[in-house]
Amino acid sequence: MANRGNLTWLWVMIAAAVLTQTALNLLRPVTSYKLLALGAGEATVGLATAAYAILPLVFAMSLGRLSSRLPTLRGMIALGALVLGLGGVGLAFGSTVAVLMVSSAVLGMGHLLFTIAGQTVIGRRAAPENMDAAFGWFTAAFSVGQMSGPLISGLILGNATLSEATHSAEFDGRIDGALWLGAICSLLAVPVMYLMRADGGRRSRRLPAEPTEEPGDPTHGLGDEHSGPAGPALGTETSVGAGDAGTAGPGKPTMLAIWRVPGIPSHMMASLALLAMLDILTAFMPLVGEAAGVSPFWVGILLAVRGGASFLSRIVLPWMSGRWERHHLVLVSLLASAVALGFVPPALEGWHAVWLAVVLMAVGGFALGIGQPLTMSLVTQAVPPTWRGPALAFRLVGNRVGQVAMPVVAGLAAAPLGPAGGIWCACLILAASGTERLVSGRKR
Repeated sequence: MANRGNLTWLWVMIAAAVLTQTALNLLRPVTSYKLLALGAGEATVGLATAAYAILPLVFAMSLGRLSSRLPTLRGMIALGALVLGLGGVGLAFGSTVAVLMVSSAVLGMGHLLFTIAGQTVIGRRAAPENMDAAFGWFTAAFSVGQMSGPLISGLILGNATLSEATHSAEFDGRIDGALWLGAICSLLAVPVMYLMRADGGRRSRRLPAEPTEEPGDPTHGLGDEHSGPAGPALGTETSVGAGDAGTAGPGKPTMLAIWRVPGIPSHMMASLALLAMLDILTAFMPLVGEAAGVSPFWVGILLAVRGGASFLSRIVLPWMSGRWERHHLVLVSLLASAVALGFVPPALEGWHAVWLAVVLMAVGGFALGIGQPLTMSLVTQAVPPTWRGPALAFRLVGNRVGQVAMPVVAGLAAAPLGPAGGIWCACLILAASGTERLVSGRKR
């Protein structure tokens, strides 16, 4: 990235990321509508959402190691886009709940491949002084997809609820059409990737980028260990982790050893809760909207507002982290998002105030966007420098466990309480994580 002639690879990566993330964020909410059309309930939607993260949970660590060994990653990135597109094809073709669950799992695997390989390419190719900018542009592309995907799905499905279009072949056709569009959008990223020349090798002997972020919301580079503006003092627990690294032998970074580092369990719980909330919003907002008589068009707007607000919070995050400590920002992120998003279902179902739901989604989305990159920074700086890669990978595994378990729990909660119960369950986990940080912070 020393001159403009070296930027082609980055723009290719950005284009591919916009295509795949638009596809992903189009496919996932429409999948919930297709499940509803097949007669599935809240528990089934929760299981389908959990299926999305099952393969990433199993293969995340091994794919991270593979990405660090491959001489070129262009093929792995293209394969991720292809697998994601094939998952979309399966969703479009699927006529049973079982097929949709398998296709959701394929979708999650494709996204994992793309994200891991994409982050590793940036870790290899970007010059150290431009690392933040490269990751920033890459994550901005993900945010574009988080905004555009739901908007496109809402425009395609229209302003009629599923109940108003019961037994309507036209509405079923719109659902399948949206799924096909998502699949095609991802498949277009495959030839785009071959506009990028094969990797020219690592620029330095720095550690290769680890698979450090969640597929639904990658934020590496915005408030991570590379960011200068987002680096205020972290307090006692971070100082212990970083200070001991240079004198005491840190030993082998096993999962148990990482877990025992002061602050790591708290940071991982916060990261898990924030990420799980994103998945549950994507899957359960169509159900809440249907119960409240809100059309897919407005559900798409609500999800897009969430994505846009999270993107805005990432832009101002360096300024905020320069004024307040990370611990305090993460605490506000957890509690504010829990309160704001917890009132979205009543705003739609009880008060029939879509405008209020839009405001609440904006506040909740802004708060969610603050927490994820900061938990990455906290995990990174709580451990010795030689443990950072394994610690971030361990954080990824924790996130995947949450992505599998939380939707199942939310689906079970929604069965007796209605669709809103799924979102309230996620809000409860956010509030519990915030309370834990508040209590443990006072003890420290």
